[in-house]
Amino acid sequence: MHHRHPDIDPQLLSETEEQRELRTVLRDFFTEESGPEAVRRHLATPRGHDEKLWARLAGEIGVHGLAIPEEFGGSGFTFAELAVALEESGRALYCAPLLPTVVLAAHALLNSADQQACARYLPRIAAGTLTATVAGFEEAEPGVGVVAERSGPGWVLRGAADFVLDGAGADLIVVRAQTAEGARLFACEPADDTCPRTPRRVLDETRRQALVEFRGAPATPVGESGEVTAALDAGRAALAAEQVGGSGHALDATVEFVAQRQQFGRPIGSFQAVKHRLADVLVALEAARSASAYATACVALASPQLPVAASAAAAVCSETYRLATAEYVQLHGGIGFTWEHSAHLYVRRARSSEVLFGTSDQHRTRLAELVGLTTRPAA
Repeated sequence: MHHRHPDIDPQLLSETEEQRELRTVLRDFFTEESGPEAVRRHLATPRGHDEKLWARLAGEIGVHGLAIPEEFGGSGFTFAELAVALEESGRALYCAPLLPTVVLAAHALLNSADQQACARYLPRIAAGTLTATVAGFEEAEPGVGVVAERSGPGWVLRGAADFVLDGAGADLIVVRAQTAEGARLFACEPADDTCPRTPRRVLDETRRQALVEFRGAPATPVGESGEVTAALDAGRAALAAEQVGGSGHALDATVEFVAQRQQFGRPIGSFQAVKHRLADVLVALEAARSASAYATACVALASPQLPVAASAAAAVCSETYRLATAEYVQLHGGIGFTWEHSAHLYVRRARSSEVLFGTSDQHRTRLAELVGLTTRPAA
């Protein structure tokens, strides 16, 4: 059972001056380089994002290495700084694979404590020259998923993982596979002949997913354990930061519109009903910011409260993003329902994000178990 009281210094939930400066730089960068039209344009490219912009984000601002230790080519900051970048990327609907690369894969490697694997891959992740993702991290039914077998002096992977984030394009896949001794992590650099990858048609085209099949794909063991809960919870905290950014954009864009749109000789934002609806979004957004900040601090400090914080943030931020994007569409009137308007891109991101690492109901069930309100039924 987890303690019900937080163990995080409240001061750590507020932004530092460095973090505010980073936010300003990133907001200006994304506004100038990755607006809605740029996002739409790059969705039609083979890789799905602007690879030059990806390199600039790593080289000029150093986003990819923010939470990677200096010994592995990073900047040696914490997840708190990375969360600022993720929030701003969510606000801009940045479509490159930051989440699978710099959060899921990087944290899986760091948590494995495998110095050799970290030294091999993390410097390239920090430099922006390697994209990565994870596969097989969800709980699979017996006989389903990915298995690892010995082949001579090495290992090969067999099986499949579906809806893998950036699965069709990632240069590295960190795979949780079953062995005769139990689950274990492996690093696989996919090749077409042993690891065919099929893009899936998904609701949110800004976050590509794929079916990844392993047909005797060579792989290298990473660490000694198959434990991935901490990496997944870091992913949930990262996604919550993205959702806060997207919700903030939706609210700001809607407030700007209702202040300009005239009806009956006055701005529609002056109508009491519209004010109430936007106030509801603002209240929800402030709650989401608090939940996200707490989850971020728990990742940064490796707090034992992380599972509670991550699931709480996932539930709160998912529902806030859904509300904010719904009002984004409806309060824009007819234009908000058109394909030409950017609101529908945010709606799609919101709907896909709320089920990415489990639904809100699943996270509430997990929270109840973690704090001792309920227990799983006996098998």
